[in-house]
Amino acid sequence: MNKLEIIGSRIYTWEQIVKQCAVWRFKDKKIVFTNGCFDILHLGHLEYLAKSRELGDVLIVGLNSDASVRGVKGPGRPINNEHARAMALASLTFVQAVVLFDQPTPYELIKIIQPDILVKGKDYAIHQIVGHDIVTERGGEVITIELTEGFSTSGIIERIKNS
Repeated sequence: MNKLEIIGSRIYTWEQIVKQCAVWRFKDKKIVFTNGCFDILHLGHLEYLAKSRELGDVLIVGLNSDASVRGVKGPGRPINNEHARAMALASLTFVQAVVLFDQPTPYELIKIIQPDILVKGKDYAIHQIVGHDIVTERGGEVITIELTEGFSTSGIIERIKNS
């Protein structure tokens, strides 16, 4: 397998991730899940994902599909298509799996993955985090991480438009 094929092998379908999670659980791995659009990968994303991975053994990233991003962020988004965004995330050494979802939220994906730890940025209260009920009901943790100040995709897009 060449390098791009290896990166691509970290992008899972829903069926594949269920099977892979069973393997990781059999190996007693702690599964961490987070999600987002990750439209233009930047330092804030890298720090957030690296910190998320430090919380467990395996980091799964739920990635909004192009249709989902448009529904959440509006017309003109995403800037990068879902394949490009998935490949960028899958190329990061601290990301073990990327799974696309078409829904406005990753609730159904969280339900099938059943992560041990669910992570979002500190801009969310725990009770606002989609899937917190699924994770806490089975004894898992919901953790918020401080976001890197000065880095946001919307801010980067604005700066590009204004330059």
